[in-house]
Amino acid sequence: MGAASRIALVALRIWQLICSIIVVGILARFLRVLSEAGATRDGRVVYGIIVASISIVFAIVFIAPFLYSFLSFPMDFALFVMWLVLFCLLITRTGTKTCSSPWFWNYWGYYWGGWWRNPFFIDGPGDIAYSGCGHWRTVLAFSFMASSFIGSLRRVSLVG
Repeated sequence: MGAASRIALVALRIWQLICSIIVVGILARFLRVLSEAGATRDGRVVYGIIVASISIVFAIVFIAPFLYSFLSFPMDFALFVMWLVLFCLLITRTGTKTCSSPWFWNYWGYYWGGWWRNPFFIDGPGDIAYSGCGHWRTVLAFSFMASSFIGSLRRVSLVG
């Protein structure tokens, strides 16, 4: 087990932890907003919270560059698949339209922007506009980055 692989392992675990915390933070805030509004939860968002939470615990447990952290590649592979599935599930919600999709206007942007408090002032998607668009794109970006870096972790674990 070389020094370079140990450094790479710790750096990739830290990045896994950062990506997971960002995704959990944004999705948890969205679930809180949904709870305030009394709206139903989207299963894909709940799956995102679960995957990111498991990833946080796993990153904290295996961040130290000991031998057992190099033998964790089966779980790294499972997390890689789970993050990839999460990214695919989230991206299919909006497709290529991202913040212009009907799902975004009727669900994410509607609740994120607090439009459910005064529904009588909404004339259409133009009023909701891009409420929470940056947050939605951040969740998509960091879920993709988490899957790609966990895939790199798997390779470092096998090589190290």
